[in-house]
Amino acid sequence: MKFSDRISNIKPSFIREILKASANPDIISFAGGLPNKDYFPCQALSDITSTLMQNEAQDLLQYGQSEGEYQLRSLISQRYHDLHQMKVPVDNILITNGSQQAFDLIGKTLINEGDGIVIEAPAYLGAIQALMMYQPEFLPVPIDSNGLDIKALKQAMMANPKIVYSVPNFQNPTGFSYSVENRESIVGLVRDQSCLIIEDDPYGDIRFNNEHPPSFYQYLPEQTILLGSFSKIISPGLRVGWMVAPPAVMEKLLIAKQASDLHTSRLSQRIIAEYIAAGHLPGHIKTLCEVYGKRCRGMGEILDDLFGDKIERSYPQGGMFMWVKFPPSELSRLNKIKPIDTMALFNKSYENGVAFVPGQPFYIETANQPNTNNSLRLNYSNGSMEQLKTGLDRLHDTFKLF
Repeated sequence: MKFSDRISNIKPSFIREILKASANPDIISFAGGLPNKDYFPCQALSDITSTLMQNEAQDLLQYGQSEGEYQLRSLISQRYHDLHQMKVPVDNILITNGSQQAFDLIGKTLINEGDGIVIEAPAYLGAIQALMMYQPEFLPVPIDSNGLDIKALKQAMMANPKIVYSVPNFQNPTGFSYSVENRESIVGLVRDQSCLIIEDDPYGDIRFNNEHPPSFYQYLPEQTILLGSFSKIISPGLRVGWMVAPPAVMEKLLIAKQASDLHTSRLSQRIIAEYIAAGHLPGHIKTLCEVYGKRCRGMGEILDDLFGDKIERSYPQGGMFMWVKFPPSELSRLNKIKPIDTMALFNKSYENGVAFVPGQPFYIETANQPNTNNSLRLNYSNGSMEQLKTGLDRLHDTFKLF
C-alpha cells in the first residue's frame, strides 16, 4: 500500500496500546487517563435519555447544526460566566467530538508544514500525535511546578511560532499548574505577536481547592482558543467537547468541522445539556473532587512510604495524574544508585501485574532533548484505593529488582 507521508510518520499511541493490553483483569493499570466508571451518573443519564427518546426522538436522530446544539452552547457560555466571570459569546463556541477532535480541526485550519508550535516538555501525548499529522516544527519548552520555563519560552518565541499549546491546569502528564505570575509572563510574551495560545483545559473542574487562576482567555480573548470537555466530568463515551475561538478563527474551524463529520451527535449533546440544566453537574463535580482528591493524597503517601527519597514526584492540586522521576543517570552514579530506565521498568512491571506510562513518549524527539527515560506517569482516578495500594506495592517490588 502507498500511504500518505503524513500517516507514515505517525506512531501508534503508546497509551492506547497499553490500554488494549491492560484489558487483562489481572493487570492493575495506572496507565490511562480514565475517569472512575463507578462514579458515572448512570441513572440520571438513563432517565434523561429515556425522556428525550420518548419526546424528541425524531428530531434528535436527524442531522443537526455543525456549530452544535444552541442549548448546550448557551449552557457552556453561562458556566464560564458563573464560574470565572468570563464573557464567552455563544457564537464563539463550537461543539466537537471530544476535545481530541479540536486538535484535528486546529491542524486543518491553522497549521502548515514547518509552522512553529511551542509545546510543553513533557506534553499531552494525544496533542503531540494529533498535531504531528500536520508536520509542524515543535518547539519544546520545559515545564515545572510553576509553569513554562520563561527563559526557554523567550528563546522559542524568537522563531515566531504560530501557536503556543498549553495545559495550564493540572497538566497532563505532570499534574503541574501554572502560577498566576507564570501565566502573566506568558501573556506578556505572546501579546501583540502573530501567535495564538491554545489553552487545553479538560481537568480544570477537577480541583481539590477553591483556587481558580485566570484563564489566558481573560487576558487575550482575541489570541486564545479554549478547549473543554465533558469526558472527565460526565462521561468520555458520550464524546462531547467544545472549542472557544475568536470569530475569524471560528469561521474557518466551522468549515473544517463541516468537512470532517458535519456535526457532533445531537443525542449526546442534548443528554448533557439536560443533565446540566437539571442542576446535577455541581454536585457531581464536588463528588469527583472529593474522591479523586482522596486517591491523589493516598497515592502520594504510599509512594513516599515505599520509595522515600529515591524519587521526586509532583503534588497535584487537581486533575488525574501524578508525575514521578528517578534520579538522572549522572546523579545516580554520583550517589552510587543504579539508574532506572522507566521503559525497562514498565516491561518488568507489566509482567508483575501493574501498568503505567513511561515518560519518554511525552517528549518531542529533538537533538538537545534532556534525559527522558527516568520518569513515569501514574493515573490515580481509576480504580479503588485497594487496587491503588496493591498496584504500587507491585511497582515497588519490581523496582527492587533493578
